[in-house]
Amino acid sequence: MSDTFRAVILGIVEGLTEFLPVSSTGHMILVEPLLGIDDAAPVWRVFLFVSQFAAILAVVLYFFRDLWRRTFRPAVGGWQNHILTKLFVAMIPTGILGALFDDLMETYLLNPPVVAVALIVGAIAIELIERNFRRTGGMTLEDVTLRQALAIGALQCLAMVPGTSRSGATIMGGMVLGLTPAVAAEFSFYLAIPTMLAASLKQLFDYYHLLKIEHVGVILVGSAVSFVVALAVVAWFMAYVRKYRFRPFAIYRVILGVIVLVWWWSAA
Repeated sequence: MSDTFRAVILGIVEGLTEFLPVSSTGHMILVEPLLGIDDAAPVWRVFLFVSQFAAILAVVLYFFRDLWRRTFRPAVGGWQNHILTKLFVAMIPTGILGALFDDLMETYLLNPPVVAVALIVGAIAIELIERNFRRTGGMTLEDVTLRQALAIGALQCLAMVPGTSRSGATIMGGMVLGLTPAVAAEFSFYLAIPTMLAASLKQLFDYYHLLKIEHVGVILVGSAVSFVVALAVVAWFMAYVRKYRFRPFAIYRVILGVIVLVWWWSAA
């Protein structure tokens, strides 16, 4: 099995799962061993962060017109209602808690049992929130308050627990706080841009010295795949949340969690 083939498969998995409430970590923890990948190997550590960077560029492209309009036009209601203000406020808890605990979480919690439990607990949360907090009606991103933005940013920190899903935590959290599913998803995607760009660039800075010239082609191929797949997934998901419920994702998370547990138990 060639490294290029492995990179294509990982790019597909990254693009498919990064922005859905299903946990990309839960998939990677299964796919990497199946492909014979040592995630500690320099090429694959760098690949992970570059492919995530490519996926977030897909979000930027998909929302580019709205991002441009909301960024460079004065917000109705003043600076406190500007999208950049809301994203800055949402990033405060993420930046503080991420700097303090992210490495610690990865060291002690990145293992199959934790991922499996997080997947299943997240599924239960999705089902309960759907039943009790789903809201319909006209709402836009401009209706998100600074308090809601701060709370969503704090909930995003739950994604430091592997298997939780960043998008799942922020979208479900937004719904609990009174947002419609579509607006919660849109704000989640907007918040993903600074969050994931910062995380990817930090990791690239930490590990770029391990990269060798022969790795570049493999990384670029996989990242291109991640970009294309993520772009399609974001477009599909934004259409999906306007019409349908999240229950299929909850069911899928339970199935995936059980698979991870069985795989871990059989390999022990």
